[in-house]
Amino acid sequence: MACLTSLLIILTFCLTLNPSVCCPLNQKQSLLNFKQSLITELKHYQSFNTSLSILDTWNSDTDCCAWERVRCRLSKSSKQVTKLDLSDIIPSLVDITSISYVSPNVLTPLFDITSLISVDLSYNFVLGGEFPTGLRNLTRITHLDMRMNSFSGFIPQELFFLKNLEYLDMGTNSFAGALSSKIGGLRKLKFLKLDENYLLGKIPGEIGNLTELSTLSLRQNRLSGDIPLTVLNLINLEALDLSNNSISGEIPSDIGVLSNLSTLALSLNLLTGKIPKSVLNLSNLTTLKLDNNLLSGKIPTWLFDLATMKNLNLGSNKLVWDNSIEIVPKCQLSELVLRSCSLSGKIPQWLSNQTGLDFLDLSENDLEGNFPLWLAEMDIGSIILSGNRLTGSLPPQLFRSQSLSVLALSRNNFSGELPNTIGESDLMILMLSDNSFSGPFPESLPNIYRLILLDLSNNNFSGNKFPSFNLISFLAFIDISSNKFSGEVPTGFGPGVIILSLGDNEFSGPLPESLANFSQLRHLDLQNNRISGEIPPFLSQLSSLQTLSLRNNSLTGPIPRSLSNLTKLQILDLSDNKLVKNIPSNLGNLLGMTNPPETSSLSSGFLSFDIQFHDLIVNWKNRRQGLSKYNLDFYTLLDLSNNQLSGHIPTSLGGLKSLKLLNISHNDLSGNIPASFGNLNSVETLDLSHNSISGGIPATFSDLQELNNLDLSNNQLSGRIPDSPQLDTLNDPDIYANNLGLCGIPIRVACPGDAKPPEVYESEESTEESFSWLAAYIGFPTGFVVVLASVYMAGFFNIKQDIKPRLYKSKGRRRN
Repeated sequence: MACLTSLLIILTFCLTLNPSVCCPLNQKQSLLNFKQSLITELKHYQSFNTSLSILDTWNSDTDCCAWERVRCRLSKSSKQVTKLDLSDIIPSLVDITSISYVSPNVLTPLFDITSLISVDLSYNFVLGGEFPTGLRNLTRITHLDMRMNSFSGFIPQELFFLKNLEYLDMGTNSFAGALSSKIGGLRKLKFLKLDENYLLGKIPGEIGNLTELSTLSLRQNRLSGDIPLTVLNLINLEALDLSNNSISGEIPSDIGVLSNLSTLALSLNLLTGKIPKSVLNLSNLTTLKLDNNLLSGKIPTWLFDLATMKNLNLGSNKLVWDNSIEIVPKCQLSELVLRSCSLSGKIPQWLSNQTGLDFLDLSENDLEGNFPLWLAEMDIGSIILSGNRLTGSLPPQLFRSQSLSVLALSRNNFSGELPNTIGESDLMILMLSDNSFSGPFPESLPNIYRLILLDLSNNNFSGNKFPSFNLISFLAFIDISSNKFSGEVPTGFGPGVIILSLGDNEFSGPLPESLANFSQLRHLDLQNNRISGEIPPFLSQLSSLQTLSLRNNSLTGPIPRSLSNLTKLQILDLSDNKLVKNIPSNLGNLLGMTNPPETSSLSSGFLSFDIQFHDLIVNWKNRRQGLSKYNLDFYTLLDLSNNQLSGHIPTSLGGLKSLKLLNISHNDLSGNIPASFGNLNSVETLDLSHNSISGGIPATFSDLQELNNLDLSNNQLSGRIPDSPQLDTLNDPDIYANNLGLCGIPIRVACPGDAKPPEVYESEESTEESFSWLAAYIGFPTGFVVVLASVYMAGFFNIKQDIKPRLYKSKGRRRN
């Protein structure tokens, strides 16, 4: 009560007796104008909370210096607004998934407050568009934080008039264009982050004028060219991060003059040459990340003489480890990545003395021998040894560690049964694919309450009993394909499953109705099993499903019309079964095959180490090929081949405009080819062979500009074969074979009215095209980042957050 009375006294004094101790009226009005502009922008969105609780204190009846997120300073005889903390305001007010962007013009009133020294606009993710004018008015500003927004266009030129600026963070926006040389005019800058934008061109040499800089981060842009030698002028630099660009050339040989450097991150570039010897002069260096470049030569052992070194990542270069040298490191590492560095022999014994080691990646080397007992007994958070030649069984002690969260041992020669101690671990990720493990599914495995990803594929596991996971299980990614599991299709994995790969086993019986409980399921692969019965209608309840593969089973009955309710379905493979009756016409309503595929916001990647699920095997261009699970959101295919389907081909299938592959061959379909097939403007493979289709080939086939694999053979087609620049490239007569009524240039049969039989000259070039669309962005839309963020993973992988997560192409075994 006393505090409230004091506040009222001060307020009364402020408003009546001495207005000079309150914020100026014009500054108050500018802040109120900002608030009103924000309300006006957001009122169009249903999720907007009209109370604006964060800015509730902002009203005309009180002193703005007492408002939340506002700080003032007494200047001469009056107060002035000097600091605004507007971070994370918009996501707090509105559901950002329902909004395109908030215009940056809402900021314009703030630029009239020329006394501002610090402005924080960070984490307003939907604040986007080109930055408004007026920024140059803030001539006193020293601190400007604009990270984690959606600003676009060029970096505003007005920024370069802020000569007092000491801290500038514009990271994680959409700024584009070249980095202006005018940046060198901000000579008081001590902190500069422009990472995660779309900046192009070279790093300007004028960057060397910023001699006060302690932090420079240009990570994850599109910068190219050499590292300018003027960087060596930045003698106060403590952190230099240029990773994830296209920077080429060599690391400056005199990089060691930057004696204050503690972090040097140049990963994911095109750097060549050797690691400069002058790095040895960086006596304060704790983090050195040079992975994923084109560096060559031997890995210098003197790197381990840097006593301060904690994080060393040299993986995926052309660097080679000299296996004949024994070292005694002077440093205690927390992270060591020597991925693909030609390590051979046994896992280095000296690692046993690295008692602080938390992240170890020695994958893609030539290591051999058993899993060392000393390594199993160390408290390491992540052990990644995939892609070696390690043998033997896994020691039970390995799973008694309460520190181990990631174990990736795929593509080795491990064997034997998994220890029952596996259930005592706190693993989040367990990847054991492509080994020779055997025995049943471990009964204790469901006891791992934090397990998110489980990959046991391509082993010799067997048995027909699967213990059930807890209903609160976090398990989201499951791949137990290519084993010898049998019995009913297992579904006791918890409700949050996103990927379920059970293909290439011996599962039998009908599909269990409990599959419908997986409301978040996006990828269901049950191919190459012994599943029988009809395709159940309850599959239509899986509203998130994007991939459904039931290929090569013993399914009978008709294709359910209810499958058309799967509006996100992009891959449907029901081939090699015993399905009968007509193709449902409403399959032409599958929206996921109608609209161009879009990369899901959840496909941002896995982790920086090798996460590999096996390919989805499909019939592509008359042979079995694998589609990487990383790219499935870019694939659209419908395969109903090798069944007993009859009736006419639905005209509606021509509406599936984003289809890459349509295969309805080896059925008993009749009638004509719909003219609507000319609308399949994305189709690359079209196979209608081995049916009883009659009539002519529609002239609309001339519109199929992407078609590079066609098979109409073994039907009852007649008439002239259409021609077009694209169809003319398909000059293999076999694609029209056994259609007695066809004529035209491709098969060298004259049509009625032709003057003489046409002459055909075969191209010397092969008509076999590679997957033109397999070069799409790598990232399977599994929602992995969201899952990790919601269940501990964000905290665990903080040590990796400075490098953009990267995916590696799957090398899963393919079966014919």
